[in-house]
Order: sequence, then C-alpha cells, then structure tokens
Amino acid sequence: MSLKTLFFDLDDTLYDSSCGLWEAIRIRMGRYMEERLGLAPEEANRLRHEYFTNYGTTLRGLQLHHQVNVDEYLAYVHDLPLPQFIQPDPELRRMLTSLSQRKFIFTNADREHASRVLKVLQLEDCFDGIIDVRAIDFVCKPDPLAYRLALKLSGENNPASCLLVDDSIRNLAPARLMGFTTVLVGSTGSDPAAVHAISQLKQLPQALPDLWNGKLT
Repeated sequence: MSLKTLFFDLDDTLYDSSCGLWEAIRIRMGRYMEERLGLAPEEANRLRHEYFTNYGTTLRGLQLHHQVNVDEYLAYVHDLPLPQFIQPDPELRRMLTSLSQRKFIFTNADREHASRVLKVLQLEDCFDGIIDVRAIDFVCKPDPLAYRLALKLSGENNPASCLLVDDSIRNLAPARLMGFTTVLVGSTGSDPAAVHAISQLKQLPQALPDLWNGKLT
C-alpha cells in the first residue's frame, strides 16, 4: 500500500538535535517550575523527568498536578532566540517540497512554537497543517489516543497509509503497532518500533526512495 499522509515531529526531527535548542527548552521548563511553583532545582528536575516519563510531556503533568496556566507555560518555555540555534537548510527544503503526499507537523509542542520554528527554517509552506498539543486536547505522544486524534484531524482513516517520522522510539512504538510506517531520526540503530533509521531528516530519500517513485530532483 502506498503512503499517502506523512506526519513529521518537530523538535529534534526537523533540525539536528546537536543544535542545543531542545536542551535550552528543557532548562526553561525547570526554571519555570522553580519560579512559579517554588521548587528547588533538584526537585524541579526530578518532577520534570517524572512527568515527561509518565505523561509524554512535562506540561501534562503540570496540568494534572499543579493546574498551571497553559498559555503562560508554553510562552515561557519557548521564549528563546531561535536563529541562534537553528538555520535554514536548502537541501532539506528541496526534499520536503519534492514530496507529493500530504504532510503534517505532529508535535507535542504548541502551534505558536511550531510556526516559529518552521519560519526560521524557511519550511512554513512545506506542510499542509500543524497538529499540535492543543489540537489533540493536550493528549500527548506516546498516548495511543494522540495518534488516533491526529489521524482524524488529518482526514486519514487508514494508518497503513501513513508515515511517522520522529526522533523518539517511544513515540514511534504506538504508531508502529497501529500500522504506520515509522522512521527514527537521529540514530541509525535498529529497533522494532522503527522500520527505518536515519541520522538526519534529509536522508529520508535513502531510506524510502519509493516515496518519490524515482522522481526526486
């Protein structure tokens, strides 16, 4: 069966994880918890990791246990000078624009952050939509419900027609069980959750040349 709908994670997938952006976001998560919840740095770090592990995102844990202001939190943790971390990659842009399938950003972040990242990377016109944490009512990957909601929002009803590209094995695993074709970005190691593994997103043509039917230019 051909792949008709392609889902791409955002952070550490569209850009190289070595740039330091996601680490900077994590630092701001901890700082937010210290400032707003009055936690010591060690406790903030422990809870951040615990919530991420248990709920898919730190935000989900903060919502459930601390009733944080979601808008304030998202604005705070993403308030970073993105051009200092990420830059456009013309080769990546050519690859994405050459794909004829429908393409969606599928991220546990919010639309505002995703839009800013896409603008800095000069990829804002490469996708048919952004499925963010608000769109799926703050359900997060790897919760299986998040993938079902993403399918519904994209108008796709057959997981076997879909590709998910993500930097996280634990995010790929539920999608693979549902029937998605999965690609792990940032590692070339093997794992049952990933049908393919590539070190950078722009290597997708080497992993799945049939996506272009031999027409990649």
